[in-house]
Amino acid sequence: MKYQTRKKALVLLADGTIFYGKSVGIEGTSTGEICFNTGMTGYQEIFTDPSYFGQIMVTANAHIGNYGVNDNEVESDGIKISGLICRNFSFTHSRVDSDGNLKDWFEKHNIVAISDVDTRALVAYIRNNGSMNAIISTDIDNIEELKKQLSNVPSMEGLELASSVSTKEPYFIGDENSLIKIAALDIGIKKNILRNLAKRGAYVKVFPYNSKFTDLESFKPNGYFISNGPGDPEPLTGAQELAKEIIKRDLPLFGICLGHQVIALANGISTYKMHNGHRGINHPVKNLLTGKGEITSQNHGFAINKEETEKHDNVEITHVHLNDHTVAGIKLKNKPVFSVQYHPEASPGPHDSEYLFDQFIEMVKNHSKN
Repeated sequence: MKYQTRKKALVLLADGTIFYGKSVGIEGTSTGEICFNTGMTGYQEIFTDPSYFGQIMVTANAHIGNYGVNDNEVESDGIKISGLICRNFSFTHSRVDSDGNLKDWFEKHNIVAISDVDTRALVAYIRNNGSMNAIISTDIDNIEELKKQLSNVPSMEGLELASSVSTKEPYFIGDENSLIKIAALDIGIKKNILRNLAKRGAYVKVFPYNSKFTDLESFKPNGYFISNGPGDPEPLTGAQELAKEIIKRDLPLFGICLGHQVIALANGISTYKMHNGHRGINHPVKNLLTGKGEITSQNHGFAINKEETEKHDNVEITHVHLNDHTVAGIKLKNKPVFSVQYHPEASPGPHDSEYLFDQFIEMVKNHSKN
């Protein structure tokens, strides 16, 4: 392979800490909240997950790009991360069914990426000091200007981002002749969630983030779903009101990740920003109803208040994260409503959590019989 000279680049954290590396190809500057993912595979799904919108991703795995990209392995209409920081970026790849290399894909989407960074040290620093805003840039000679630019980046806490990733118009997935109709609120939905619902026979209509209950009700659905997504759940007052209306009417409702947090808020349970969140594909969760463990995929920087959940008369904790005992799932005691903080559609177990989709569909069917 021909030797190439690569431009120097840097990572500047909000507290002034700097890490140096080299540009992958696209020169420029990008900002966002820095976070890390511990997954060894699945980088393409991570980069296209709408939940990562507004975030600069640090990949803990040493090699990124080694199996290229595949057009069918995306979770949205394009790359959603603000930028990439990695240790070793593979400019060449080896995979029979790849559709191209990662560098060309990043250039197509105009994504700034930096490699040759000491990501072990960077991840350790974030773990100790918490998530914070950061800037990555090839403009390494203007650090003071970069600091000014970084100071204007809004905090993730209190930031509404669902409107930036949600569909603008409703659309359909699945068999239109199905007797199972699901209305899904898109606040950053992943394609594989829709595929999991459709393959279980559901006909799904996906609605924009700011849709009212009357909009979803007009589809005459048998059940409702609130999706994953980016940002702080507290500003999503419209989604919370929607959830309240669904719950008040005793209708089947399932929420994942941000949707889980919205359902908690709709029940008067507060949320909080975590020290550095959960992002990876090996997070252990215990199902308190069955006693079984699950290896889960997680991607969230906010969580619901455990103490408030335990004290709530009508909410039961169904799942807990075994590393830090945060709430990983809830259900309403007197309503057909449940939610989880993790991603059952990602299947890192590989199928440990898929039963949640079966559970939802079964709940919808039973409710329709009544």
